[in-house]
Amino acid sequence: MGLPVTQNPPHQPSRSDRLKPAELVGISGVMGLFVGLTILLTTREVVLSLIALGITFIIALVVIAMLVLGMKPNAAEIDDLDEQNNH
Repeated sequence: MGLPVTQNPPHQPSRSDRLKPAELVGISGVMGLFVGLTILLTTREVVLSLIALGITFIIALVVIAMLVLGMKPNAAEIDDLDEQNNH
């Protein structure tokens, strides 16, 4: 018989890690709603405000995603990545 295999428990992300994508989408949604409502109240054109809402949502989402990708991981995130790669 061989040596017993020790199993590492699967890594469970914290609640803040799981909600991070929803927070970023929510921020983009709020930005889109702000622009859409501003244009709706200014011009009274629903189609124009919906177009502006959609464009603002997408641009804000892309910009936020690029900013998040550009951030350097802190020590805890580096340890977490090493732990995930070593099992």
